[in-house]
Amino acid sequence: MTETVAPADVVTLGCRLNLAESESIRAMLADAGTPTVVVNSCAVTAEAVRQSRRAVRRLRRSHPQARLVVTGCAATIEPDSFSAMPEVDAVVPNAAKADPRVWHPNGEEAPSRQRQSEVHTRAFVPVQTGCDHACTFCIIPQGRGRSLSTPVADVLRVIERHLLLGVNEIVLTGVDVTGWGAELPDAPRLGVLVRAILDAFPRLPRLRLSSLDGVEIDGLLFEIITGEARVMPHVHLSLQSGDDMVLKRMKRRHSRAQAVALTDALRAARPDIAIGADLIAGFPTETEAMHANNLAIVRDCGVVHGHVFPYSPRPDTPAARMPQVAPATVRARAAEIRAAVAAERARWLASLVGLPREVLAERDGTGHSPEFAPYRLPEGTAAGTIVTLTPTRIIEGMLA
Repeated sequence: MTETVAPADVVTLGCRLNLAESESIRAMLADAGTPTVVVNSCAVTAEAVRQSRRAVRRLRRSHPQARLVVTGCAATIEPDSFSAMPEVDAVVPNAAKADPRVWHPNGEEAPSRQRQSEVHTRAFVPVQTGCDHACTFCIIPQGRGRSLSTPVADVLRVIERHLLLGVNEIVLTGVDVTGWGAELPDAPRLGVLVRAILDAFPRLPRLRLSSLDGVEIDGLLFEIITGEARVMPHVHLSLQSGDDMVLKRMKRRHSRAQAVALTDALRAARPDIAIGADLIAGFPTETEAMHANNLAIVRDCGVVHGHVFPYSPRPDTPAARMPQVAPATVRARAAEIRAAVAAERARWLASLVGLPREVLAERDGTGHSPEFAPYRLPEGTAAGTIVTLTPTRIIEGMLA
């Protein structure tokens, strides 16, 4: 679980959608008048909820006089428990976090503004929220509700604002990004939105897609991912497991063979593509043989960007009522999967040594290639610029 802290105003835990929404909250707080600090919480695991609570306590200690507000999935799913914390002044559910009035104590809407100093090298643009699926382990639909898509015209307006501020990379985010469009008129697929963005902004250098559900990648989206140079060759898949029985018990909609076939097809059509994946270790009923299949999917799919989650039961989910794996075993299996991803990643990074790549510079002296490989930048490289680098070695997991 990652935590991102902005200067004295918003602490963000969890997903890229939360990151994008925190940027909007930060802009609205610029006009609030009253010193306000916010925890944008996460509930994807029990540990994420614990981290959200710790963030609340830490933020209260560092900002004793500020108004402290908690929002995000943990606050939406458990509003009473967060309201009961003595450090918390208000709880804002996900459904209300985009309303400027909730961030102003007098309840009046004030015009928000985005300060140039807060513009990042890349912009996370939410295009969808919520989820209509019913994975047995997942509590997020309780926090986000039904799937809702942002119409194409609205997405284009947001992207245009970012590009006018000099952003060189747009990242499309959501809870179920590949579910975009299902409830819009004519039910367009995600490829339609991506095509519209590329056509509307021919000078946009880089477009990146966040986590995708492989079964929802249709022909048009596959063609765009593999054939459009401005769409980054980096696909992060919501795999969750490499074992068919576990996938069935999770109520996932793909099989192991389908996942491997998809990654094989992606690499055959675009050899430089880098594969990321979400994987859950120690799902209820998981045997050693099932874990072995989960471990092997890392190599079989070539996973070089891994988000590995030790399973933790979430309240009111079907998986929480299944026979549980011992916590120590869950932790050990998660460590094994992380080690497998690290080995795959090390081989991949080594293969990039000596190859020129265009790298987007970050503010901290690092950067990322189109495949999202990490680079150390030459001193003095301006943040937000795209530079061509040919690495000669790997230092502490970064190309240099």
